[in-house]
Amino acid sequence: MPISDIEIVTPPETEDAPQPLFSELGLSAPIQQAIEEMGYRHPTPIQAQAIPYVLMGRDVLGVAQTGTGKTASFTLPMLEILSGSRARARMPRSLILEPTRELALQVAENFVNYGKHLKLTHALLIGGESMAEQKEVLNRGVDVLIATPGRLIDLFERGGLLLTQTKLLVIDEADRMLDMGFIPDIEKIVSMLSPLRQTLFFSATMAPEIRRLADMFLHNPKEITVSRPSSVASTIETGLVIVEEDDKRRALRKLLRESDMQNAIIFCNRKRDVDVLCKSLIKHGFSAGALHGDLPQSVRFSTLEAFKSGELKLLVCSDIAARGIDIGGLSHVFNFDLPFHAEDYVHRIGRTGRAGRTGHAYSLATPYEQPLAEAIEKLTGKPITRLEVKGIDQAEWSDEPRPRGRKRGGKSTEQRTPAPAPAARKPAAESRKPASPAAPPPARQATAPAAREDHGNDRVQTGFGGDIPAFMLLPRRTAPVVPAPEDENRSD
Repeated sequence: MPISDIEIVTPPETEDAPQPLFSELGLSAPIQQAIEEMGYRHPTPIQAQAIPYVLMGRDVLGVAQTGTGKTASFTLPMLEILSGSRARARMPRSLILEPTRELALQVAENFVNYGKHLKLTHALLIGGESMAEQKEVLNRGVDVLIATPGRLIDLFERGGLLLTQTKLLVIDEADRMLDMGFIPDIEKIVSMLSPLRQTLFFSATMAPEIRRLADMFLHNPKEITVSRPSSVASTIETGLVIVEEDDKRRALRKLLRESDMQNAIIFCNRKRDVDVLCKSLIKHGFSAGALHGDLPQSVRFSTLEAFKSGELKLLVCSDIAARGIDIGGLSHVFNFDLPFHAEDYVHRIGRTGRAGRTGHAYSLATPYEQPLAEAIEKLTGKPITRLEVKGIDQAEWSDEPRPRGRKRGGKSTEQRTPAPAPAARKPAAESRKPASPAAPPPARQATAPAAREDHGNDRVQTGFGGDIPAFMLLPRRTAPVVPAPEDENRSD
């Protein structure tokens, strides 16, 4: 079905149920004023359920997909709790752990916006920034410390930080922490904190390992689940295009041109593919930028700001770098690669179709990626609509394994012109004969495989066979060794 023929089905209108108000959640006047100035009146479901329990001092286990307002569900009550006293030097009163620098920056922005009428301080402890400046801020005392695990442990071990007065801990995006291998660091950080603390634990999914961590860190928590784990918003129109590997870039370019696109995020599974695809798009006249974890922090910030401001229309990125990116009015998401984990598909496409707007999420797949597509459909509970791109040969799922030696955008290595056969080597016995002192040593020659027997796919080889190392073929030294200079005047 061509893209232009897709019918967008909007959910039927229902009677508006009474919605709670922020003024009913027990927040103080300065915080209420900031919320109103930002144009918010009604909290999201996760906010409406979590804020009262956080204000009670309860541990909270929150499960909600991306784009549901998790950040405000803990920043708002934290501001309320912390507004009563002040912090001491190097002893933050609360700690928020984030898996990426971009997420940490987003949380810091929330504290600035919601706490503008309060005299509370916060600090960012993330990689790519001057540690000396971060230590200086901590020395003045901060109420909220927002950190990535690695930099936090580094500064703690250098003696620049004490966590004995940290009474409120937030572990955000726990599922991404698990994917990135941060769980040992999280366990170490939790061991540095006082056991008499309040812990807020948020995750987009609740895998068994996440449940185990929640049981380890939380005490009698209030569990809040606002939607079925890994569900796709009904405002997002999805589609899947199956093409051969060599046609993926061309199919993506046609999708970008034929879609009524304002801006888009394009996801790749590997960082090296992010760079290659971004350069290809720029070459074909698209306004694109790349974002992945290997780029310098300054480049990541400038690229993200250019995308937010509209200077760049396309952002090609990896999952890790895109975690926490919140772009208002994002019209499209493209999966250049189907994700290896089905949960990542939900996180990716959840960046469009927010705030009741219609979003578009299109994915590209090769014939050998049927298991990845089926895992996504099983997780989300509904099939992905098959699309056709005009001018691109459509493919079908294949039960055969992916051909080996095939590289993206190139030909199979099996079709390359074979290299010329190496020259035959002289017999080993002949090469070991002493050469004339006046004659130069014989030139080294490449050897042809020898002394091998083929038995189907197995080869039997005796000793070195025909692969004798070159240094063993050099002629034996026959001239006497010249004595060292200090031995020349010695007499017998």
